[in-house]
Amino acid sequence: MAQQSLLDVQLVACSTFTTPSGVDWKVDSAATDSEALVEFAGRACYETFDKPNPRTAANDAYIRHIMEVGHMALLEHPTATVYIRGLSRSATHELVRHRHFSFSQLSQRFVHSDETHVVIPPLIDNDPQLRELFLSTVDEARFAYSELMTALDNKIADEPNAILRRKQARQAARSILPNATESRIVVTGNFRAWRHFIGMRATEHADVEIRSLAVRCLEILKEKAPTVFSDFETSVLSDGSIMATSPYVTDY
Repeated sequence: MAQQSLLDVQLVACSTFTTPSGVDWKVDSAATDSEALVEFAGRACYETFDKPNPRTAANDAYIRHIMEVGHMALLEHPTATVYIRGLSRSATHELVRHRHFSFSQLSQRFVHSDETHVVIPPLIDNDPQLRELFLSTVDEARFAYSELMTALDNKIADEPNAILRRKQARQAARSILPNATESRIVVTGNFRAWRHFIGMRATEHADVEIRSLAVRCLEILKEKAPTVFSDFETSVLSDGSIMATSPYVTDY
């Protein structure tokens, strides 16, 4: 029987900051590297490294100010990269619509379906009968996939290149695999893009699976840049899932 895969999101890279030589500016000790980069980029626009405005002298106050006035372009300088496992193919189709991200996704042309699991929607997972029906249907689809792979391999047996033969068989057979098939994907985005993704996908109107992903990414990014993401507040919905909203997110 197919194995269930649970969502796993890990941060694998995040911007660091080094103060350039010849610039008389001291990084706020409370700021993370990403937050220091945001402030540096903003001060570089106006040569305000001497912090003439006491109200925005501290890094957190500076970042809150640029968000209040809508100067979100400064958030495009720091980036974060996450590695996501346990996300369904259907959810990744929604994820890759966020065009400001960069993606590297598991290839079904090269990786056999036996090497991945399935993602079960919570509404099905918490009902034993529906869960059994779901998994048995997945097993049937995977059996058909294996049968197609064998038949296709025989059909194109005259192809001397074994790698090409295997790739051609998989790319034809994969069309029968369920949307619930697990995918794995590396995603890189600047902080403005991450804020937009979270703002769009962490709401109660989003699909449960991608909302869970957005909330998990928010939790990770808050650790790396708390001031940049602290305006997002989480709450629990009636079904027990979590959503997040921010007063600064207006682009729906």
